[in-house]
Amino acid sequence: MIRTIADIAKIAGVAKSTVSRYLNGGSVGEATKKKIEKAIQDTGYTPNPFAQSLKAKKTNIIGTIVPRLDSYASSQTLIGIDEQLKEWNYQMLISNTSQDLDREIESIYSLAKQKMAGIILLATVITDRHLKAISEIHIPVLLIGQEHEEIHSVIHDDYHAGLAIGKYVLEKGHRKIAFLGVTEQDIAVGVKRKTGFQKALEARDDIDVSYFETEFNIPAAQAAAMKLLDSREHSIIVCATDNIAIGVLKAAYKQGLSIPRDVSVTGFGGYDVTEAIHPGITTAKFHYKEAGKKAAINMVELIQERPVEKLTTMNFEIIKRESVDTV
Repeated sequence: MIRTIADIAKIAGVAKSTVSRYLNGGSVGEATKKKIEKAIQDTGYTPNPFAQSLKAKKTNIIGTIVPRLDSYASSQTLIGIDEQLKEWNYQMLISNTSQDLDREIESIYSLAKQKMAGIILLATVITDRHLKAISEIHIPVLLIGQEHEEIHSVIHDDYHAGLAIGKYVLEKGHRKIAFLGVTEQDIAVGVKRKTGFQKALEARDDIDVSYFETEFNIPAAQAAAMKLLDSREHSIIVCATDNIAIGVLKAAYKQGLSIPRDVSVTGFGGYDVTEAIHPGITTAKFHYKEAGKKAAINMVELIQERPVEKLTTMNFEIIKRESVDTV
C-alpha cells in the first residue's frame, strides 16, 4: 500500500506539518523524531524527492531549457547533464520551448519561481531579454552552445572546427566550393563555423566560394540544395550542420547525382546517423554528452559558490568518411 505524509503522521500520532518539517530537515523534538522514524521504518515509506525538494528552502533540482527535443545535439547534451547530476544527487527538470523565444524567456522566470537551484540553458541566441531575465532571477544560470561575457558558458570550438574543415577541403583539392549555412543570429553555428572556414581559405587566391543560407531542418536543407545542385557549379558543399548535409544527400539522390563522385559533402556535429548512412558523411564531431557533463559540474560548483571559469571550450575531432572525394 502506498503511504503518504498524512498516513505517517497518523501512525506516529503527530501533525502532518511536523512530519513535513522532519522530512525537510527542520527542527523536531527527539521523542517526536523517533516516533516518525519508527512509522517510516514500519511502513517502508519513501518521500517523493521532487516534491520534497520543491518544499525545501534550497532545492537540488536544476532547470534545463532546451529549444527542441528532436535534436541529436540536445538529447546527447541532456543525457550528459542528467548522468552527472545523478552522481551528485541532483535532479534535472526539462523545459522544452519548441524554438519559441518568448517561451524561452518565460521558462527562465518560471523555473526560478519553482525554486530551481540553477538553470542550464541550451541557447541558440542571447538577447537583451535573456540578460534582463537572468539578472532578475538571482540564481545561477549557465549557457551551453553559446557564450556571453556576463554569463558562465560551455561551448564547442566552432571556429576552429570550421578552420579544420576548410583546411581539409583544400587538401582534397576542392576550389569551387559552396558553404550552406544558417542565420547569423546563431553566433556559434551561423557565424563562428563560417568565420573559421573563411579563415582557412584566406591564404589562397584560386578559390571560388559562394555562401548560402537555409534552416536547421532536413526538408528545408533539401529544398535549398535542390536549387544549389541545379547549377552544377561546385565540387563540394560544406554544410553548417549534419542535418543540412543529410538534406544535401537527399537532394543529390533525387537529382540522380552520386556522392562523392558528382559532388562532395561535409557537415558539423558528428551525429550517429552520419556513420550509419551511405556514404558516411565527413564531419567535425562535437562531444555533446561530455559538454553536458561539464555543464552539470560547473553548475553544481556555482551553486556551491565555488570559483568556475567563465568560459569552457570543448574539443572536437574531424571524422573523415566517404562523402568527400579528391579533385
